[in-house]
Amino acid sequence: MGEIKVGVIGVGSIGKVHLQAYQAVPDVKVVAVTDIVEERAKQVAESFGIPRYYTDYKEMLEKEDLDAVSICTPNYLHSPMTVDALKAGVNVLCEKPMAINAQEAQKMVDAAKATKKTLMVALCWRFSDEAKTIKEFVKQGYLGDIYYAKVGILRVSGIPGMGSWFTNKDKSGGGPLIDLAPHFLDLAMWFMNHPKPISVKGYTYAKFGPLDKRRGGWGIPEPGGKFDVEDLGCAIIGLENGATIFVEMSWASNIEKDTSYCTLLGDKGGAEMMPPKIFTEMAGKYVEIIPKVEKVNLYVEEIKHFIKCIQEGTEPIPKGEEGVIDMQIIDAIYESARTGKEVRF
Repeated sequence: MGEIKVGVIGVGSIGKVHLQAYQAVPDVKVVAVTDIVEERAKQVAESFGIPRYYTDYKEMLEKEDLDAVSICTPNYLHSPMTVDALKAGVNVLCEKPMAINAQEAQKMVDAAKATKKTLMVALCWRFSDEAKTIKEFVKQGYLGDIYYAKVGILRVSGIPGMGSWFTNKDKSGGGPLIDLAPHFLDLAMWFMNHPKPISVKGYTYAKFGPLDKRRGGWGIPEPGGKFDVEDLGCAIIGLENGATIFVEMSWASNIEKDTSYCTLLGDKGGAEMMPPKIFTEMAGKYVEIIPKVEKVNLYVEEIKHFIKCIQEGTEPIPKGEEGVIDMQIIDAIYESARTGKEVRF
């Protein structure tokens, strides 16, 4: 197929991470970037040695002969930009969350099917050795029937871009539930072989953001901007096979330190992902297995996979349809929290 020509749309914090990853992958050349802030687009293009920059992504799609784009913009732009790129005949790697709701995510999947182009959601934790190791233990039957999963990402002071699009529900879709949950909710569903969700009971809280407390280092704050999202959310998700997933996500909490976890309970064994541990019975004893894992650059591995899918015409991991289901669950959490009632699928 030859060298893959790439454009990156949005070159703020996560856009630069994508650029670094692309430059670490063979047979790939980033030929252009787009950002609505011209000075930022110019500066990033110069610092990464990229020949051209734009302030309008549609102009880039029209003028450049691109094989692929990364979409690294605010959440509300993910769906329209993805659809435009796919219709322009360009393969898409879209940052998480897939969109601001499941309806917008479905538009992306429909466009990918209509154009026969690759759509991949950037859920980089799938490419960690920790996640791959746990998945292999699951596949080999060490856990048996997984009936309960518990996942969480909890921060002490991590509200991103206070007052910016991050904390504006119309532009972000929500707070930590839509910002952080896609990663570990995706992992739980993947480990459990994507059982169909049938019910959700969700709760949200905003205890620090409205007081302009607990800012994090990610994003660019905008003084006087809105904060109308949660800073902590949690939910119980019921699945068709009788299993349950518990999810909790926070940008700000009164806890000892930032923590992330993914716990699986099966009838033959249990697992923790961070760091990987397996708990089971062997030779009449309850034992703990600690696999050796390698530290890898999640973004480089993710983009290697994306490029390979384009070169070989194979389906990406994760699939767009899986991303839509994750968004349906997140939508249901917000609806349940708003109404105080369980949402049934």
